[in-house]
Amino acid sequence: MKKSNLVFLSLIITINAAAQTESNKNEQMDRTALTHETYEKLFGGKALTGQGNDPELMEILQKFIFGEVFHTGVLTDRERELITIVVLTTQQTLPQLKAHTKAALNIDVKPIEIREAIYQCAPFIGFPKTLNALGIINEVFQENGIPLPLEVQATVTEEDRFEKGSEIQYPLYGDEIKEFMKMLPGNFKDDVPRFLTELLFADFYTRGGLDIKTRELLIFSGLVTIGAEFQITAHASGNLKAGNNKEKLIAVIVQCLPYIGFPNSINAINLIKNIDER
Repeated sequence: MKKSNLVFLSLIITINAAAQTESNKNEQMDRTALTHETYEKLFGGKALTGQGNDPELMEILQKFIFGEVFHTGVLTDRERELITIVVLTTQQTLPQLKAHTKAALNIDVKPIEIREAIYQCAPFIGFPKTLNALGIINEVFQENGIPLPLEVQATVTEEDRFEKGSEIQYPLYGDEIKEFMKMLPGNFKDDVPRFLTELLFADFYTRGGLDIKTRELLIFSGLVTIGAEFQITAHASGNLKAGNNKEKLIAVIVQCLPYIGFPNSINAINLIKNIDER
């Protein structure tokens, strides 16, 4: 057998062994132990302290999120924290957003990635809520000695916005919005689809810091949070075209579950359960 093949085989064996070790570890550790381990990794503190005015609810919350949900599905820790940041931004639960921004930094999520996750929310929740969230993450950055403003990530110009936006939009979504809007009166039938192409796909999708596959995943989590059924279905298909799969989309919904509750989560699962992965 060639040396290169032996090296490749050895690498596969090592990866499989590591994955099996992690699986065995989770099986052997109960959710209390997993809660302690995960909470300390994210927040640098102790979970399940029994302190505060409502220690019973905190125990239920921490064991469910950090002892169960955080270990369910195919998401990386980086993806979980970015999804959580988007959910909290969408809900405007700013104290929790501050805590999870710190957690993201603790597991080496880059400040640019955190900021881009927030920026990406703007077309879906509006600019005022996005600015509120930016104020929170910038506080955390300053507390951690991260210089502001962060590096510029824009890549489009006034002259090429529509062209660059179209290059991303059409492979994922085609003319569906333009067709949907064609019955609008006057210039609205052209202006509204153009706004979408230039703002969402040009001003945001083309930015550096996050790839399109990750942006689609984060957008999906925001849509699940607000229960936007039409857009959930559309962006589920867009995610598949961008390279994510149904298993990952279900994992996103489960990651959102502790923050959005069962009704919105089950509705989202029902919307995407029959999407075609071909």
